[in-house]
Amino acid sequence: MKLTINLQEKSYDIFMERGILQKLSQHVDLDRKVLILSDDGVPKQYVDQVLAQCPRGYSHVVRQGEGAKSLEVYKEVCERLLELGFSRTDCILALGGGVIGDLAGFVAATYLRGISFVGIPTTTLSQIDSSIGGKVAVNLDHVKNVLGNFYHPSRVLIDPDTLRTLPRRHFVNGLAEAIKAGLIGDPAILDLFEQPDVSAHVEEIIFRSLQVKKAVVEQDEKEQNLRRILNFGHTLGHGIESVYGLKDLLHGECVALGMLPMLEDDALRQRVEKIYVSLGLRTGVEYDPEKVYQVMTRDKKVQGGRITVVKVKEAGHARLETIPMEALRDYLRRQG
Repeated sequence: MKLTINLQEKSYDIFMERGILQKLSQHVDLDRKVLILSDDGVPKQYVDQVLAQCPRGYSHVVRQGEGAKSLEVYKEVCERLLELGFSRTDCILALGGGVIGDLAGFVAATYLRGISFVGIPTTTLSQIDSSIGGKVAVNLDHVKNVLGNFYHPSRVLIDPDTLRTLPRRHFVNGLAEAIKAGLIGDPAILDLFEQPDVSAHVEEIIFRSLQVKKAVVEQDEKEQNLRRILNFGHTLGHGIESVYGLKDLLHGECVALGMLPMLEDDALRQRVEKIYVSLGLRTGVEYDPEKVYQVMTRDKKVQGGRITVVKVKEAGHARLETIPMEALRDYLRRQG
């Protein structure tokens, strides 16, 4: 399967094929210096497979987790590129989940004012969501993605076979973003989640989710208006994640929690909660709403004491609403 992301300044292709990890040279120029950036949660066999295909390849592995998106790790990777003498014609391969994609993209965007990077997402979360869009970022003082840019990969290669090695929790964690895609743009995705064996439909779920995000990003690359609907579940979710996520909750789990209070129809909310339960996602957790609210006041989307949130009343149709920051306390109390 192939998708082309058509943007004003740069377009790129996304290829999804089982086994594509073993034939990268068919899609990427590997005849140059290549840094394979991954974390210690990525199976070594994947790193070795990719490295074996790169005549001038190097591997750099960071510690798994959101902590990899720190200024310290960013500096570490840039220093490695400098030490290896990488030029603007060389390339970074981001092999891993969304954290690695964010880190690699931010390094690529800033090292020598921009070098090429190729996304090779290996988790459901990164294959479904972060492989499109060009948002790259690192965290600062536990505030997510506060330092970032829009910088697109030259190509994205998705191998669904890599999902076989994911722990069940991490596999399900990424599916939360697909549920989001269904709620804001393609109700048929929700139908797939209500089938007896969701795993049998995972490739269609990934592809349909990518189509939803493609349609939005192509219309609003720099998030001036429409693209904000992709933040559905993220406003509350990022607040929860910033306080608790580094040790207790995964990103997709936080997004899942953040979507529920923004569903404006009781029947739809019950339907989504039923999907959560079938997958093993939580429908609620205990947390301190005030503590989360204080973190959310530093959200980059806050302007003049107001923030734009995304709400859904009918599957497939999202709307934006700008509300006072104070109103978020009520939504947090509903979820907490």
